[in-house]
Amino acid sequence: MKYVVGVDLGTSAVKVLLMNQEGKVCNEVSKSYPLIQEKSGYSEQDPNEWVDKTTAALKDLVAQFDGDVSDIEGISFSGQMHGLVLLDENNGVLRNAILWNDTRTTEQCHQIYDVVGEKKLLDITKNPALEGFTLPKILWVKQYEPEILEKASVFMLPKDYLRLKMTEQIHMEYSDAAGTLLLNVAEKTWSEELCELLDVDVKLCPPLLESHDLVGTITDSFAAETGLASTTKVFAGGADNACGAIGSAILIDGKTLCSIGTSGVVLSYEATKDRDFDGKVHYFNHGQEDAFYTMGVTLAAGYSLSWFKDTFAKEEAFETLLEGLEEVPVGANGLLFTPYLVGERTPYADATIRASFVGMDASHKRIDFARAVIEGITFSLNESIEIFRESGKTIDTIISIGGGAKNETWLQIQADVFNARIVKLSSEQGPAVGAAMLAAYGSGWFNSLQECAEVFTAEDVSYEPIPENVEKYKELFNLYKQVYVQTKELNEGLKSFRKN
Repeated sequence: MKYVVGVDLGTSAVKVLLMNQEGKVCNEVSKSYPLIQEKSGYSEQDPNEWVDKTTAALKDLVAQFDGDVSDIEGISFSGQMHGLVLLDENNGVLRNAILWNDTRTTEQCHQIYDVVGEKKLLDITKNPALEGFTLPKILWVKQYEPEILEKASVFMLPKDYLRLKMTEQIHMEYSDAAGTLLLNVAEKTWSEELCELLDVDVKLCPPLLESHDLVGTITDSFAAETGLASTTKVFAGGADNACGAIGSAILIDGKTLCSIGTSGVVLSYEATKDRDFDGKVHYFNHGQEDAFYTMGVTLAAGYSLSWFKDTFAKEEAFETLLEGLEEVPVGANGLLFTPYLVGERTPYADATIRASFVGMDASHKRIDFARAVIEGITFSLNESIEIFRESGKTIDTIISIGGGAKNETWLQIQADVFNARIVKLSSEQGPAVGAAMLAAYGSGWFNSLQECAEVFTAEDVSYEPIPENVEKYKELFNLYKQVYVQTKELNEGLKSFRKN
């Protein structure tokens, strides 16, 4: 039996997953690492922590493997997007990585619009200038740490730096490059025009390749450290959301994914490069060759529910908190929640807006609030689905993964709010499976990622929308959308009273 490893380099931990040719998860190991938050809005990590913890995780994985290590044929990656890693001419790290959730670059986003213009930026990159993207981070370093940028020979993204340390090869693949705001997404090339306009040396941009492309084999020293065979092939990998799509079989037109973790993502497959969403949702290159995906983001999806639990039921399990959820009627007995705890991304790129409970009265119980939180998260994600449908897309089946797929009532709420068939997978490991699938495909086990998905993924159960609930939720969704408009000015006034 042959095996592959999927490495999911997340924001708080790395997970390594061992899978065999039958698509079975044989083992997994996770190792956590810290965030560095020196100031409000700053979020950084030491890139060498990623390397050390991944090395340790792979060493544990190999130690628990009772086969011939040469049967572990390939390894590939899923990685947190947008994070800036700057290297000198000797590939040494010049500063801590600035992560996707760092918000210091509002000034640089304005600079991009002032110099490039919003329309030209959307024409080239298919995305607006947001604080999370990589280009604003480069411009911040250029403005406030010019001596660092002067020493830089290349910039990388998190998983690409990890892969460099395993292979001594410098590359970036298209799905992650699309999140830098320097890639011409349609043409799959670095935009020399953007680099010239913003005075960024295009030589900082690494060579590009496909997610399933072979980069090389691991170095002898990395093999010695981990116990892996030096013949282990290394493949480029993909951005975490692209790998989540691959691992959920979002590989043909009409397939859509709803992933509810700390943040929430609605992602839909695109076969063409020319669909125009006017920057309302993200438009990225897929991990599948010559494909794309559109994506809407709710910043505080699962985080809204965990905040509610930690604030009002800290010592209880989620299962206890949600007992009786199915008995609360649609609309939580007249209670609405907007999940804007940390601002919002789609369809409102608004860092100032904050969450609201609307309609509280003395009759409401804690379970009503819990249902309102879950419905509010789902309404926020539905705003992205609404944008997809308004563009002409048909959304009739949605794969649900993450926290939102762990509760049957929430799965039914998704079916009713989205007015679509909701499918739960029988085994869900998210982006790590997508990374393993890229290694399996790259190793020649399958003729296509779609063929691989038929072995590595399987449907477990589905939920159909209930017509009566669909109509009620349409009415509630229209009320929900009014809350942002009517609280925007109030939240701007409250901003000066916040802790940070």
